[in-house]
Amino acid sequence: MSHADALKAAGFTERDLAGGTLAVHSPIDGAEVARVRETDSADMPAIIAKSQEAFKAWRTVPAPRRGELVRLLGEELRAAKEELGAVVTLEAGKITSEGLGEVQEMIDICDFAVGLSRQIYGLTIASERPGHRMMETWHPLGPCAVITAFNFPVAVWSWNTALALVCGDPVIWKPSEKTPLTAMASMKIMERALKRFGDAPEGLVQLVIGGPAIGEALVDSREVPIVSATGSTRMGAIVGPRVAARFGRPILELGGNNAMIVAPSADLDMAVRAIVFSAVGTAGQRCTSLRRLIAHNSIRDDLVAKLVKAYASLPVGDPRKSTTLVGPLIDHGARDRMQSALEKARSEGGTIHGGRTVASGVPQGGAYVEPAIAEMPAQTDTVRTETFAPILYVLGYEDLEEAIALQNDVPQGLSSCIFTLNMREAETFMSAAGSDCGIANVNIGPSGAEIGGAFGGEKETGGGRESGSDAWKAYMRRQTNTVNYSAELPLAQGVKFDI
Repeated sequence: MSHADALKAAGFTERDLAGGTLAVHSPIDGAEVARVRETDSADMPAIIAKSQEAFKAWRTVPAPRRGELVRLLGEELRAAKEELGAVVTLEAGKITSEGLGEVQEMIDICDFAVGLSRQIYGLTIASERPGHRMMETWHPLGPCAVITAFNFPVAVWSWNTALALVCGDPVIWKPSEKTPLTAMASMKIMERALKRFGDAPEGLVQLVIGGPAIGEALVDSREVPIVSATGSTRMGAIVGPRVAARFGRPILELGGNNAMIVAPSADLDMAVRAIVFSAVGTAGQRCTSLRRLIAHNSIRDDLVAKLVKAYASLPVGDPRKSTTLVGPLIDHGARDRMQSALEKARSEGGTIHGGRTVASGVPQGGAYVEPAIAEMPAQTDTVRTETFAPILYVLGYEDLEEAIALQNDVPQGLSSCIFTLNMREAETFMSAAGSDCGIANVNIGPSGAEIGGAFGGEKETGGGRESGSDAWKAYMRRQTNTVNYSAELPLAQGVKFDI
C-alpha cells in the first residue's frame, strides 16, 4: 500500500495533509507525506480554558457513564485497526505486525478502563473515635496533558486517555512533531466515538500540534494539573521540575537501559529468541528495548555465537513487507547517533558484530541498519548511556550478586529480566536485594509489557506509572472523609478541650 493509499484509507483529506508548516516524513523512504497545520501558541490559553469548562461538566458524569465513551472508543478502534496500524507503520516505521499490535494495545486499555469505571474504590477505615466512620473517596483532578514520543505514537496516548476519561479528566494531547498524522488519525476515531456517545462536553479531548512552545504552555499552566510526558530523560529533567514548581502532578515515562541476566541454568534457545525480539524489535526504539546482556562467563561465548548467527539472518527492509523483521530508524539522525555510539564502544575496547548501514534491498531514503552486538570488556560510559537504536552490549559475570550490581549500575531503571531455571536466583532477582527497576521479569524479555500491570520505572526513568493496576490513582485526588453519627464530639488522640 502506498503512502497516499494508507492515508486515504485512514480518512485523511487533502486539507488535512496540505497547507501547513510542519513537514512530515515517512521513515520508510524519507518522503514528505504531509505538511500539517500547527497550533498557534497564542491559542493555548483558550484551548486550556475549554478543557477546564469540559472538566466542570465531565466530573459530575457518573464514572460508569464515562466508561461508556471509552467502550465506544474501543469499538471504533476495532473497526479501524488495520487502517490506523498502517499509519503507524507509515509514520513511525514499525513493521506491520507491530503497528497492528500498537492499536491492539489501545483496544486492550479501553477494555481495562471500561471495567475500571465501575471499580474506582475507596477504603473504609476504622476510626478510633466511637460513633465515627472514616472513608476515602476519589475525585477527578482536572485537565490532563499527554505529551507523547514518536516510538509509541498512539498507544501511550490511549493509556493515559482511557484512564483519564473514566476518572473524570479531560485530555489535551501533544504528539511528537515526528508523528502528528497518527495523532490526527486517532482523533478522527475519537470523534466518531464522541458522536455516538452524544452528550460529551465540547473540548473533552483536544489535539494540539507543534513544537516546544506548545509543550511549555501545557507544562507551565496551573489550569492543567496533570502532565503525563513520555520521552527522553533530558526532556523529563525539564518537564518534571517545572510541573512540580507549580504543584502540578507530573507522570514521567523516560529513558530505559534495560538488561537481561542469563544464568548458567538458562534455556539458551528460549533466551536467544527473547533477546532477538527485545533488542531489535521496533529497530531498538522501544523504551523497553534490551540494551545490555549480562551473561555468565561459562555460557557467554556460546550465547554470543548463537546471537551473531541469529542476527545475520534478520530481514532488514520495508516494514510493510510481511517478511521484514527490522524496519528503519526514525530518521538519519538516529542512524548517525547509532554509528557514533558504536565508534565509542570500539574505542573502549568493544568488539562489534553488525551495525553497518544497509543501502541495498531497502527503500531508498530511509535509515536502515544492521542490528549490532557489542562485546564489551566492562560497563563503560557508552554502555551506561541509552542510545535509541538496535545496539546490544554484552557483559560477563561470575556470580549473581555481581550480575545484579551490573544491572543496577546505570542511571535508568525501567525494565529488567533474568533467564534462569534456578528458583533461588529468580526470587532473589525479584526481591528487594534484586532488580531496582519498575519491571522485573523471569524467563521473558524486558519489552512487550501487557496493559494489566502498571508501566513505568525508577531513577532517571521518572517514577511515573501508566496503564494497569492502580495507575488510575495518578489521575484523581484522594479525599479522606470522617462522619460522626453519634451525639458526642470526642477528639482524636485523646485530646480534651472542654468548653
